[in-house]
Amino acid sequence: MNISVIVPLYNEEESLPELYAWIDRVMKSKGFSYEVIFVNDGSTDRSWDVIRELSEKSENVKGIKFRRNYGKSPALYCGFAAAQGDVVITMDADLQDSPDEIPELYRMIMEDGYDLVSGYKQNREKGDPLSKTIPTKLFNATARQVSGIHNLHDFNCGLKAYRKEVVKNIEVYGEMHRYIPYLAKNAGFSKIGEKPVHHQARKFGTSKFMGWNRFVNGYLDLLTLWFLSTFGKKPMHIFGFLGTLVFMVGFFSAIGIGVDKLWALSQGIPQRLVTDSPWFYIALTMMMIGTQLFLAGFIGDLLSRSSQNRNDYQIEEEIRCGK
Repeated sequence: MNISVIVPLYNEEESLPELYAWIDRVMKSKGFSYEVIFVNDGSTDRSWDVIRELSEKSENVKGIKFRRNYGKSPALYCGFAAAQGDVVITMDADLQDSPDEIPELYRMIMEDGYDLVSGYKQNREKGDPLSKTIPTKLFNATARQVSGIHNLHDFNCGLKAYRKEVVKNIEVYGEMHRYIPYLAKNAGFSKIGEKPVHHQARKFGTSKFMGWNRFVNGYLDLLTLWFLSTFGKKPMHIFGFLGTLVFMVGFFSAIGIGVDKLWALSQGIPQRLVTDSPWFYIALTMMMIGTQLFLAGFIGDLLSRSSQNRNDYQIEEEIRCGK
């Protein structure tokens, strides 16, 4: 199979028929063999009924239905697991991503040798409010610096293309869908490109954009990903180092307080009890904190990536996606 198109969605019943018809038209015009995997992320409207109707008309339509809303990352995770195409395309269901971009994305993966190609919606800022453009610019600038992928301008663009091996070797969880290029890079897929794509106005429904909340959450997720990619395999490297450092500062401070007390006694200089000094308790507290940090690193090493059910999601129903 040439292409798998994964469409995560939440309450997009109006746009689904038009989106699939558009994808089908593009695929047939280029002679691609394909599948479209709709992942219904706990929609409360008729989205799943529409997916059922589309699947009855075409065997190229597959579907996954979550019992509740988990988020975009879990939807992509399950879609990646079900995908069978040589190239995997992800796109949003709101018709803002154009399926006309798919042939060129496919060519860049198969002929130019990219592992991942991310869309860049250059023209979308023209009509967007500052409450959306400013957080987006800050978010992308921060992501570029932390990830080291300096040629990407729009990490959060939903329209992306992947070599099949990429999606089968990365784990998307939590809210990490924004950082799939970073995940791919950490997994050894370093040939990452970008393609300017056309951005269309939303035709149906309302935007799920969260403005500054998304920037704050995205920033925290980025720090989490950086920390896990840097120290996730060996948490002792950071916690053990910090614990040792804090413990040694507290230890030598306590020795200093003791030496000062002994010197004062040898000189006959009156001095209060060591336990009456606040510095003694500060030094003692630092030693305790250092010990706890060291133990945290040790326990973290034991538990590193040991969660067996992090990506267990309650799927109510599937269409042609069952194993």
